[in-house]
Amino acid sequence: MMNRRHFLACTAGASSSLLLPVRLLAQSGIKLEQLNFLEIRVADTERSINFHQQLFGMPVQSRNDGRTVLKIGADHFMAIRPVQNGETAAITHYGYSVANYDLDNALNTLKAGGFRQIDAPAITAPGIENAMTTWVQEREGTPTLYLADAHGLILQLTDPSWCAGSGTLGNICSAPQVLAPGSITLSDINHFTTFVNGGPEAAEFYESFFGIYPQAYQATTPSLGIGDGKQFVMFAGGPFNGQPTPANIHHVSYNMDGFVVDEVLGKLEEHGVTPRGDRQLGPLMHYISLRMPDRGGAEGGTPEVYFTDADGILMQIQDSSYCGGGGYLGNVCSV
Repeated sequence: MMNRRHFLACTAGASSSLLLPVRLLAQSGIKLEQLNFLEIRVADTERSINFHQQLFGMPVQSRNDGRTVLKIGADHFMAIRPVQNGETAAITHYGYSVANYDLDNALNTLKAGGFRQIDAPAITAPGIENAMTTWVQEREGTPTLYLADAHGLILQLTDPSWCAGSGTLGNICSAPQVLAPGSITLSDINHFTTFVNGGPEAAEFYESFFGIYPQAYQATTPSLGIGDGKQFVMFAGGPFNGQPTPANIHHVSYNMDGFVVDEVLGKLEEHGVTPRGDRQLGPLMHYISLRMPDRGGAEGGTPEVYFTDADGILMQIQDSSYCGGGGYLGNVCSV
């Protein structure tokens, strides 16, 4: 387990002298283009596939290594795999596409920025066991680059053409399965919120290393914008006050055109997702969080729709214009 000094050094939060060289390295070598992927692990993969296909119309893009990859919108993907011994259902990791992607250049940039290269760990290995490491996972001639940050948050970095397929860039894919439209048509992945002990330090690291900057604030927590000014990541949790705790990817948020709260809730309920009410949050429940002005929302509240799948994994749905900011649709941001 790393001590406080090592953690702060790894997150580039110890002093401004650490920020400049890391920023220069990142901007010359790793430019994040968009969020493009997430993986979830579930108790019953067929149940999960059916749920997402019936609700969202997600076609199967590929099947490999025990994973089924579903397509979201034009160029976003979600992998579903079964839980292994000792695991619980969760979002395991998410991915970015990288502009001008070159695996060797990206790997060297990570190593120059303080990441240690290791052999690919077991699929069940918690990220915190390999904090501040990077590795390449080979699958039938297709290499994929991963990293685990100081909190053990696992990220995947790929070329913008990646489609969970074959070839050097993973961009050789057959046409996805043809499905009837789901009840809700998603346009893309909007954001991920991760809870850590040391949210401000984590945000500072991602700003410094990857050159992503706030496009809005929810209270004092920044939404770090990716690419088009809509996508973002958030790191929730107070200032670092001890040993880093394992990262918890709290939820993923999707975008849709024509977001109307009552219509979205009605469609969720058609698929067995019931109002949470006063109950403890569990599988197949939905609720609305009204984000008020003190958290960057609108007067009267910016409605944010959350729901859980059959495994209790938390997800969010917002309008395609949502950027984590103010206004009724959450679409008023600084960019």
